[in-house]
Amino acid sequence: MELLDNLALGFSTALLVQNVLYCFVGVLLGTAVGVLPGIGPTATVAMLLPITFSFEPVTALIMLAGIYYGAQYGGSTTAILINLPGESSAAVTALDGHEMARQGRAGPALAAAAIGSFFAGTVATVALAAAAPPLASVALKFGPADYFSLVLFGLIVSIALARGTALKALAMIALGVLLGTVGQDIYTGTPRFVFEQRELYGGIDFVSVAVGLFGVAEILRNLENEQTRTAIVSRVTNLWPTREDRRRIVAPILRGTGLGAALGVLPGGGHVLASFTSYAVEKRISKRPQEFGRGAIEGVAGPESANNAAAQTSFIPLLTLGLPAHPVMALMIGAFIVHGITPGPNVINDEPALFWGLIASMWIGNVLLLLLNLPLIGLWVRMLRIPYQVLFPMIILFAAIGTYSLNSNAYDVYAIAFFGILGYILIKCGCEPAPLLLGFVLGPLLEENLRRALIISRGDPSVFLTRPISAALLALALAALVVAVLPTIRRRRAAVFAEEE
Repeated sequence: MELLDNLALGFSTALLVQNVLYCFVGVLLGTAVGVLPGIGPTATVAMLLPITFSFEPVTALIMLAGIYYGAQYGGSTTAILINLPGESSAAVTALDGHEMARQGRAGPALAAAAIGSFFAGTVATVALAAAAPPLASVALKFGPADYFSLVLFGLIVSIALARGTALKALAMIALGVLLGTVGQDIYTGTPRFVFEQRELYGGIDFVSVAVGLFGVAEILRNLENEQTRTAIVSRVTNLWPTREDRRRIVAPILRGTGLGAALGVLPGGGHVLASFTSYAVEKRISKRPQEFGRGAIEGVAGPESANNAAAQTSFIPLLTLGLPAHPVMALMIGAFIVHGITPGPNVINDEPALFWGLIASMWIGNVLLLLLNLPLIGLWVRMLRIPYQVLFPMIILFAAIGTYSLNSNAYDVYAIAFFGILGYILIKCGCEPAPLLLGFVLGPLLEENLRRALIISRGDPSVFLTRPISAALLALALAALVVAVLPTIRRRRAAVFAEEE
């Protein structure tokens, strides 16, 4: 009964005119950036974050969330039509989706992706609504030592889901944590790593880091690959799948939804892992495994359901523990903080309208996405013909103006340029910027809880092992680190990311 009352509060918030409008804007932008290869939701959310500071907190979060799960829908369109995934989690969809398009069955492939995405997004939102309150109640019992171990566990797990070697991912996390320590000490106020620069006393600006690493760096990388975006797309007809298609996609959608909902809470890239896992499962249990890679509709329906379910459940650790499961979730934490809200288990009690309004908006967003995607396929395809030389100057200008408007400080714009170049260099060196951003966001939380736990225990480090929750999380973190460096796991990770590229 309480859950129904909370959902009623959520829908009364989400159905306000401005919230529905910005939900629509969010999913529309999300679909667009999902369709356009090389931009992605992380860069888009990073660049739009400054614009949302003048919004009501719930409105800003509804729009930013819509961009994220909207991109999961949009990424499948170009994967199917031109074999060029707009979003990383849609890479596996291209294997069978594009083969179906070449056989003249692009319509059923797009329909299977849209239906699976809608069903999975709806069910996963139910799971989010059901799981979040009890998890938040448990999280309220966590002490500083438990939170330190939880954050450490999240950072270690993200290593296994990052591109490149485990050592490079670990180095990126360490660099992110180091950058997070710049500024004044949280307890003594002593300046650290400021190099006598007044602007660094308050720490490095989160928005500048995010826009530089994921906006400017991605643009620089994509300028090298402009030729891959040119394609001729034929007219899509016969969108509705046949009776045989409908029979074949039911079970993959159900299995993909379950897998995605479970894997979405993992830090780093659960939505990518979910789509590849779903594809592997469908191929293994299929009575027609020889069809996979040659136009099996199950290879579209399962992964698309999985990545959309994972996109919704990735909000669970954000809303209940204040921990990001994805770089976009790290940006969402930034959105919470700049609006004066501390993300974590207290949000459900302190800001119930925001908490339940955000969850309810996901149902609304999924309905809007179903209405947007199939009827507007022609529009999304035409967007692919926009030259990147026209897009990227506007994107950078928009990002720079938005970031400057926050503090009216030119230093923030210089920081965008610096982190953009740094991000590009890291990409060229085979290092993924996502762990760096996770380390930058979680570093201060890691330090604060480490020092708080040691203050409470009077400097006794055994507190991290004597508390059962903390000890269990540290054991899991150690196990995750060992698994990440095992040769078999390294080869599988390399194979997955090779397929994605």
